[in-house]
Amino acid sequence: MSNPLIQMTEVKKKFGTKQVLDGLNLSINKGDSVVIIGGSGTGKSVTLKCILGILKFDSGEIKINQTPINQITNTQHEKMLKKFGMLFQGSALFDSLKVWQNVAFGLIYGQMMKQSLAKEIAFHKLSQVGLGYEIGELYPSELSGGMQKRVALARAIATEPEIIFFDEPTTGLDPIMADIINDLIVNCVEKLGATALSITHDISSARKISDRIAMLHEGRIIWDGKTNELDTSSNE
Repeated sequence: MSNPLIQMTEVKKKFGTKQVLDGLNLSINKGDSVVIIGGSGTGKSVTLKCILGILKFDSGEIKINQTPINQITNTQHEKMLKKFGMLFQGSALFDSLKVWQNVAFGLIYGQMMKQSLAKEIAFHKLSQVGLGYEIGELYPSELSGGMQKRVALARAIATEPEIIFFDEPTTGLDPIMADIINDLIVNCVEKLGATALSITHDISSARKISDRIAMLHEGRIIWDGKTNELDTSSNE
């Protein structure tokens, strides 16, 4: 495909003397589910933050839908962000809001939707991740880690985004719950027809939720291929 949805070209990012991204190249087509793997401190989170515009990269180019993100206005950037969904590493739920209010947050404050309709959608999204009506009326502190992760997933898909970012989606979960979350991610992404970019150091999770894997090492992508080709890679 000649027009990738996300295109990173020779992206560099340095913190002080530490070169974190050192000429990173990656292209993601519409409908892809790509996982970036790599050890701790290799720049996986920095890559996500650069795409989202949370961090400014030093050089290179990042395009979303053929638009260079460093050449757009704040208003255009806000509009672009509304097409994104995000599942944060620690779930990042608002403690002071009920579960349904967390899920509906982007609908109410991002899309200015009426609260009654947003609430209805929130409960529907909670049901899609296997949580009943009664859970929606609780507060995040009343839930287990696995349930909080499901709520965070429901929030990520609530606005029916074009692109969903998953930041270490199974961190801190036991293997059984991690597997449940992986299955939910696959199902939700497929139902939405969304493009997904995930970062993880959990190789079993990476295999399950991706159709493509890119290996980040020393600030560069050193291998990029189909998930089922990972074991036959010539790169040690």
